[in-house]
Amino acid sequence: MSTRMIQMSRVVDAPPERVYRAWSDAETVRQWLASTVEGSLLPGVRSALVFPRHRIEVDVLEADPNSRFKFRWTHPLDDAISTEVTVVITPIGYGSSVSLSDGPYDVSDEAILDEYARAIEIWAAALTQLRASVDYSVDLRKER
Repeated sequence: MSTRMIQMSRVVDAPPERVYRAWSDAETVRQWLASTVEGSLLPGVRSALVFPRHRIEVDVLEADPNSRFKFRWTHPLDDAISTEVTVVITPIGYGSSVSLSDGPYDVSDEAILDEYARAIEIWAAALTQLRASVDYSVDLRKER
């Protein structure tokens, strides 16, 4: 078994409180990520992020205000695959550093390797959208 983790980080101009709210508040998530959020995004509650073409089940595992948000998500193209995402928010100057890790992915399995590659694209786009939303109040999504 050969496992990999996705790890990315971005610096945003928004304070940690605003960045944390973007991940943990259902209304705010609708401004930059999902079209609709079903559920509360509270620890121990199953919620769903609804997009125009698919739906992603999420289980919030941890929510440490203004610093950490952790959840398990079921991958949209193969619901047998689920991984854990940890978002760590750290103050940096007047803004925040946002570090995201997702995994583990068993890349020795071809189907999971494909999902790993898709997840890299998903998270890169999501972090770009997050920055546009929290820094500039701009929504970059083509479909809502």
